[in-house]
Order: sequence, then structure tokens, then C-alpha cells
Amino acid sequence: MSAEYTMQEMNNLHQDGETLLYPRMIIRDCCGTEELASTISEESSFTPGEVMGMMRQLCRKMAAAMAEGRSVKLDGLGTFSPSLALRKGRERETTDGSGKRRNAGSIEVGSVNFRADRMMVQEINHRCHLERSPKKFVRHVSKFTPEERLAKAQQFLEEHPMMTVSDYTRMTGLSRTMAGQELRKWYTTPGSGIDIAGSGSHRVYIKRKENI
Repeated sequence: MSAEYTMQEMNNLHQDGETLLYPRMIIRDCCGTEELASTISEESSFTPGEVMGMMRQLCRKMAAAMAEGRSVKLDGLGTFSPSLALRKGRERETTDGSGKRRNAGSIEVGSVNFRADRMMVQEINHRCHLERSPKKFVRHVSKFTPEERLAKAQQFLEEHPMMTVSDYTRMTGLSRTMAGQELRKWYTTPGSGIDIAGSGSHRVYIKRKENI
């Protein structure tokens, strides 16, 4: 079966008013554990139940390894690494050290990062047959100019200690991807008044403290 793709229109952050087109695969549904176990069983001597049992055991052993602060690499699949987050209701440590220090009781594993093995990408490419979808991708267009969006971000940080990509998405009407890209642009723009704190999935944007 062929996979469908569409061309997604996005603003060029390096050139105001210019848009670029990027290919995006349309995900039509999700292949679950039982379906995978059944297809593996058809090509092996294992029953679907045995395959599912091995997959559950693999998940448990991977969790145990990552709980010890280790990443897990499965050849042909990819590398899994645990990512930490603050527990719900806990305040972030401030970069200047003025706030509370967060101890281990305030932190938990929030997610697991995955980086696909190159062999997996090559296998998908080998099997993938693409067809262009007749449906046009709906573009998130902001009714505000870049200057107006920056002003909104600056005003938000005057009233709040930090701003997330989701906050910026809601106030500007940009897609989450475009909002994240534009915030990174403001962070590297001198005089924007926007700074960054944290990293990865825990990155937030804060008011830049000017040097006196």
C-alpha cells in the first residue's frame, strides 16, 4: 500500500513574507502491538502470544536499564534515552540561583527520547512508495506581523515569569512548529528582550536581563 504525502507551506524565518514548501507524510492510522505480533508470527515459528510476551519483557528490561541512567540501543531500530522533568506543581530553579533548589523528590522521568537507527530509515525508504495526496494541507496563518508577534511575547513576559511554545502558539495563531522556530529566532536576535532557560522538552523562554 502506498503512503500519501502533502506539501506543507511554512513561513521562511530568514526572509519575511516568503513561504517555503516542505513534504509531510500523512499518518492514516496506528499499527498496534497485536498487529505487529501477528505479522511477526506469520514469518516465524513463534505464536502471536509468544511474540507479545517477548515484546513486553523487552519493554520492562529497557525501562530497568534507563532507570539506571543508561540509554538503550537496539540495532536496526534506534536509541532510547530517558528525559527528566519537574513533577507537577514544582517551581523551576532560577538561572541566577535566587529561587529554591530542586532536589530529587521534585524530579521525575517525563518522557523518553528516541533517535532512529540509520538502518531503520533506510529500510523504511526501501519499502515506502509515496503518492501525493489530493488534499491540501491546512496552513496555520497568523493575522499578526512578526513585529506584532514579538511585541506580544515581550508583553507576556512582563506579566509572566516564563513563556512556553504553547503560550506563543495561542497568542500568535502560528503552528507549534512555526512558533518554536520563531521563538528561537527571537532568542538569537539582539534587542528582542527574550532569553532562554532549560533545554530539550523543558525549554522555556524568559525575559532577558540587560547587563548594567
